[in-house]
Order: sequence, then C-alpha cells, then structure tokens
Amino acid sequence: MQDFKNVLQGFKNLVGIINIRQRIMKIGWGTGIVIAIVAFMSFILYLVITMSTDNNFSHDLVTEQYYQQELAYQQEINAEQNFKSLGEEITLQKTKEGLKIKFPNKFNSEKVEGKVFLYRPSSKQLDFEIPISTSDTYLLVPEQRLLDGRWNIKIAWKHKNTDYLFKKELIY
Repeated sequence: MQDFKNVLQGFKNLVGIINIRQRIMKIGWGTGIVIAIVAFMSFILYLVITMSTDNNFSHDLVTEQYYQQELAYQQEINAEQNFKSLGEEITLQKTKEGLKIKFPNKFNSEKVEGKVFLYRPSSKQLDFEIPISTSDTYLLVPEQRLLDGRWNIKIAWKHKNTDYLFKKELIY
C-alpha cells in the first residue's frame, strides 16, 4: 500500500512538472524576444555601472598634458637615439640609501643638467620628479621616496647642447 502511495505521489509530481512546462511553452516568440532583449540590456547596464563606479577599473592618464607631449615626441626619439649612440649605459643600483643612478663615464666630470622622472603605473600620487645634481659620480634617489613594486624611470638631460634620454622599467 505504501508503495502505491509513493507511485501515486511521483505521478502527481510528474503531472505538476508537465503543467509547468506547458505554461512555459505558452510563452510566444514575441514574448521570448522581449525577455531576451531585457536580459541583454540589464547585463550591459550592469557592466556599465560596475566599470564606472569600481575603483579597480579607474585608470589615470600618464600625464595631464598628453597632447602637448605627443607633439614633442620626435624630440624624445632623437634624444633616445643620442643616448644609444654613446655606446655606454646608465647603471641603476638598489642600495640601502636608495636608488643609485650612475651616468656614463663621459659625463662624470662634466656638469649634467636635467631631471629624473619616476612614474608609478599603479598610483599617480607616487609619481615624482627630481632635478639632476651630480656632485659625485652618481645621483641618489632616497629610499623613502620609493615603494616596492614596478616603476618607470625616465632620465632626460642636456650636455653641450645635446639632449639625451634614458627610459627603463624597473622593479624596486
């Protein structure tokens, strides 16, 4: 008797599922298209709101004067070529005091005028620029200014009316 009740209950459940399926099947193709369009629009709206409000997707420009710097880009290319034609490299060394920047031997005894720009891709607030003053044979960027992580370093200097430019990506 108990088995019969179980079979009867299973049959009732099956009939209920069939009734639900028949109700769903009564949705016409027009209603289905409207449901699909509403679902798609909801998804796109969700993405737009998420991308515009979430801080993980907030990216700053490298510089505020992007277009002015773009116009002067050929000068940067020429300065990089001048540096490459020297045949010597700038050496970057991490020490306890900070980042030691040693210029090529050609510039050790000469006065070098320019600036060092350190750009942190992850945070605009950490970017900084220091003038080049080589009282010794190297320039030292203090340890307090540099956090661990990725930095882009750009050293632009002028020597005897010739511009030089050195760019490098470094992990500090």
